[in-house]
Amino acid sequence: MDWTAPLDGYCERLGPGLGAEPLNLVTNAAFVIAAIWCWRRARGLWLPRALSVILFAIGVGSGLFHSVATFWAMLADVIPIGIFILAYVFAANRVFWHWPVWAAALGAATFVPWAILLTPVFATLPFFAVSAFYWPVPLLIAIYAALLWRRWPMVGRGMAAGAALLCVSLAFRSVDETACAALPIGTHFAWHMLNAVMLGWMIELIRRALLAGAPRGG
Repeated sequence: MDWTAPLDGYCERLGPGLGAEPLNLVTNAAFVIAAIWCWRRARGLWLPRALSVILFAIGVGSGLFHSVATFWAMLADVIPIGIFILAYVFAANRVFWHWPVWAAALGAATFVPWAILLTPVFATLPFFAVSAFYWPVPLLIAIYAALLWRRWPMVGRGMAAGAALLCVSLAFRSVDETACAALPIGTHFAWHMLNAVMLGWMIELIRRALLAGAPRGG
């Protein structure tokens, strides 16, 4: 495997080089800004601060991928995303459901078979195929939202908002190549900006839930 082989998977990139995707590169600053904002608001709360660190790594990794666009840079992009998903499910299990550490970790680990089972399903659908790996995530968030809606309305509504925003974000990611003829810069940059807002909101939701405490009888 050639770890330095150039990759071209986005409308904006027309060739090799650090500046071939200027908009996709610059918009990764949104992840960094969101991470710093979340970190500063989560003083004294280790879970949202840990998530903020991973969000910062997402911005750095994605920035690397949209600059050098090689296989190793792609791993630097997707690995922090995968870690964030697992870490967030763990945090949600701990904060929203008050599961013990071992159960929260086991619940987070079940995302792996969840994604393995559902990714091929989404891959068979024309619009969803491009981002097939990601679509199980908003589905899982929506399930959490439904289960928490009456038990903890603040969290249920917050999770529903996160799922909806992620769906819109994924839509922009999915039409990048399709829209390329009409919009030469593509739409991937919108995925970055919307996804940064969504991830920042999801961390903020953990922070608010920790400060509010579980509802009476929850």
